[in-house]
Amino acid sequence: MALFRIFVILAFVLIAVFTIAAVTREGADLLTPFVGPVLTMGWQGQFHVDFALYLIASALWVAWRSRFSGSGIAMALICGVMGMIVLAPYLLYLSYMSKGDMAVLLTGDRG
Repeated sequence: MALFRIFVILAFVLIAVFTIAAVTREGADLLTPFVGPVLTMGWQGQFHVDFALYLIASALWVAWRSRFSGSGIAMALICGVMGMIVLAPYLLYLSYMSKGDMAVLLTGDRG
């Protein structure tokens, strides 16, 4: 569990640094850089679509884990839009709430 927590913390720091740099250099416009490459149907667009599907899958997991409760759906929507910058702290939180039990972390009270 310690390695998982270290990974999650490092992932958060890395994506936070990249996010700050991107917003500083290019502004907060996420839609234009995403849609343009997708419409060209090239590799960059393929990567964007693949990544978007990962975000949707992670959001569905967050909602499912919370049994589609109101707060779980809200968290899923936030994670689906914000990605790892929100999911990483959430996973770190869950790692402590589950007392290091990965099955509980992944399934919540479904286990």
